[in-house]
Amino acid sequence: MMLDGIMKKLPEDVVIYILSRFSVKSLLRFKFISKSWYTLIQSSTFINVHLNRSTITKNEFILFSRSFRIETEGFKNVLSIISSDDYNDLNVVLQDLDLPYLTFTPNYHFNELVGPCNGLIVLTDDDDIIVLFNPATKNYMLLPPSPFVCSKGYHRSFIGGVGFGFDSIGNDYKFVRISEVFLDTYWGPEEREQKVEVYDLRSDSWRDLNHVDQQLPTIFWNQCFEMLHNGAFHWYAVGDLTYEILCFDFSTEIFRSMKMPESCNAYDGKRYSLAVVNESLTLICYPSPDSEIDQTQNTMDIWIMMEYGVNESWTKKYIISPLPIESPLTIWRDHLLLLQSKTGQLISYNLRSNEVKEFDLRGYPESLRAIVYKESLISVPKTKTRAW
Repeated sequence: MMLDGIMKKLPEDVVIYILSRFSVKSLLRFKFISKSWYTLIQSSTFINVHLNRSTITKNEFILFSRSFRIETEGFKNVLSIISSDDYNDLNVVLQDLDLPYLTFTPNYHFNELVGPCNGLIVLTDDDDIIVLFNPATKNYMLLPPSPFVCSKGYHRSFIGGVGFGFDSIGNDYKFVRISEVFLDTYWGPEEREQKVEVYDLRSDSWRDLNHVDQQLPTIFWNQCFEMLHNGAFHWYAVGDLTYEILCFDFSTEIFRSMKMPESCNAYDGKRYSLAVVNESLTLICYPSPDSEIDQTQNTMDIWIMMEYGVNESWTKKYIISPLPIESPLTIWRDHLLLLQSKTGQLISYNLRSNEVKEFDLRGYPESLRAIVYKESLISVPKTKTRAW
C-alpha cells in the first residue's frame, strides 16, 4: 500500500510510463494492488502505450509450437514461449501449454500458428477449429463456425488460405479464410469456385467477401510461408505458371499479388518460406526435402524485398551452404535463422557467424512452428473469453 500511496502522488503520465516498462505477468499481479491500478492497467490508453512501447531484445520471445505422439492419446500439440540470451542460446520461459479445442490427428502438419498481431495469435487445425489466443494473459476464445454449408454433391477444401490481422481503419481484428468448393467427383478447375469469408471480432460474425471480382491465384499450403506484414497477410500461390505471393490488406479488404524473384520457379527444386529481416519482407528459398536434385549441391538463398510491394527490389542477401533440414521456421533478431531438422529437432543458423546450433527442443517431423512474438495486454471480448 505504501507503493500505491507513492504512485498516487505522481502525475498519471509518469505512472503510465513507469508501469509500461513491466512485463504482462507483473502487470497482471499489479492490478490487484489497488482499484486505481486495476482501472489504469485495464484502460485502453495504458494497453496501447504498453503495446507500442520501445522494446529491447529481452522483450521479444519465440512462440514455439510442436506436436508429439502419446501412445495412449495419439497426437498432442503444445505451445512454448522461448527467450534468448546474448549467446543466442534458447531458454524456455513457459513450457508445454496444452492448446484447447484443437484436434490432433496424423494431419498435424496442416495445423496453423497464425500471427502474431498486437500480441494475439490464431491457432487452427484440419477440423475447421479456430482459436483466438493471447499467450501472455492465457486468455482465449473459440471462434464460431462459419454458417456456410456446401450444397449436396460438393466438397470444400480449407488447406491453406487462412489469415489474421488488424483493420487500423475500422479498429477491428479480422480473420480471413479462402477456400475452394468443388464437385465431390471432379477436381477440374472448371468446376471449382473460390470462396472468401471474413470474421469480424467486434460483431462476432462471418460474412462473405462478395466484392472479390478477380480470379485469385490458387493458394498452396507451404510450411511456414503464411505471414502478417505491413497490415496485410501473405500466402504462397500459383498463378499462370508462375509462383506468386498473394496479399490481403485487412483495412481495404483488397487482394493483390507480388512476384517472387525471377530465379524462383517450378524448376529450381526448392520450396519457399517468408520471414522479416530489418522490417523488410524476406523470402527464404530452400532445397525441397523430397527433391531428386542433389541436396549437397543446392544452396539456401535468402532474398530481401528492399521496397515493399516493388518486385524489382528483390535482392539476394545470403547464400547458405546446404543444411539437412525439413524447412525454415523464422528469422529472429535479424540474424538468427531457426529451422526444423528432418527428424523434428529445432536448430539455428547464425547469418553473421555461420554457426549452427542444435537445441533440445523437438517434435514430430514437420510439426514445428515458430513465430517472433512481443507480449501485450490486448484482450478478447470478456463474454467469450476463457483462461487456463
